[in-house]
Amino acid sequence: MSLFSLIAALFLEQFRPLPNRLLLEPVGRYADFLESRLNAGDSRHGLIAWLAAVLPPVLLAAGIYYLLCAVTPLLGWAWNVLVLYLTMGFRQFSHHFTDIHLALRMGDVPRARQLLAEWRGRSAEGLSSSEVARLAIEEALAASHRHVFAVILCFVLLPGPCGAVLYRLAGILAERWGQRQDEEFGDFGKFSQQIFAIIDWLPLRATAAAFAVVGDFEDAVYCWRTQAGQWADHELGIVLSSGAGALGVRLGQPLVEGGEVTDRAELGVGEEADVDFMQSTVGLVWRALVLWLLLLLLIGLATWVG
Repeated sequence: MSLFSLIAALFLEQFRPLPNRLLLEPVGRYADFLESRLNAGDSRHGLIAWLAAVLPPVLLAAGIYYLLCAVTPLLGWAWNVLVLYLTMGFRQFSHHFTDIHLALRMGDVPRARQLLAEWRGRSAEGLSSSEVARLAIEEALAASHRHVFAVILCFVLLPGPCGAVLYRLAGILAERWGQRQDEEFGDFGKFSQQIFAIIDWLPLRATAAAFAVVGDFEDAVYCWRTQAGQWADHELGIVLSSGAGALGVRLGQPLVEGGEVTDRAELGVGEEADVDFMQSTVGLVWRALVLWLLLLLLIGLATWVG
C-alpha cells in the first residue's frame, strides 16, 4: 500500500501542485499562537509547545487512517495519498529551479538572480551565472531531501501517514522556532531544533546514500566523509557533499552577498557549476526517487511472497 500511495501522490502533485504556503501558513499561525501563550524563555516550555503542536495532528492522522481501514483498505489508501499530497512537495521547489535553469539557459542572468533571490529570501545581486547555478543546485538538493526523500522514509517507517505528518511539522517548527536567536525568545526553540535533528538523522543519511548509488559513488562517499563536517550545518552538509560528489561539481565556496563576503566551505570535486550541471541535478534527484520506489517494490514483493 505504501508504494502505491507514494506513486499516486507523486502523480497528483505533478499535475496539480499545491502552493507551499497552504501548509506553512496555518501551521505557522498555530506555532505563533502556542509560542505567545507558552514561551517563558525556557527550553522545557518549548518541549510542551512542541508536543502540543505535533502530537494532536499525528494522532489524528493515525486515528483517521485506522478508522478508514476498518471500513475498507481502499479508504485508508486514499487517506495516505491525501496526507502525502499535502506533505510531500516535489513541485513546491522544482518550479523555482526550473525557472532559474531556463533563465540561465537563455542567457538572462539578471532574471536568474531575481528568481534565486525570491527562492532563497536574500539578495543575489552581483552573482555570476556560475554562482547562481551553484546556489540553485544547493537549494534543490536540500529541498529534495526535506520535501521528498525524508518525508517518504518517515512515511514508510511509521504506521499510516504518521511519519509524513511528524516530519513536516517537526521541520516547520525547527525552522520557525529553532533558528530564532533573539534574546526575548530565549531557549524556547532549543528543543524543536534538537528533536528535529534526531528525527532527521536517518533520512539525511538515506538521501545521501541514494545520491551516491545513482551518481558517482566513489566521489560521493569521499566528499561525504571528508567535507560534510566542514559545512556550517553539519547535518545538511551530508546531503550537499554527497550530492556534489555524485554530480562531479563543486558547490559551497565563499560568496559576496549584499556587499559582504560569506565564508562557506567547498563541497564536491570536479568542475564549476553551470547550466548543464543544473540539468544533471534534475536527473540525479529523479534517479534517486526511482531507486527508492524500486526498493519499496522489492520489499513489498518479498513480504508478499514470504
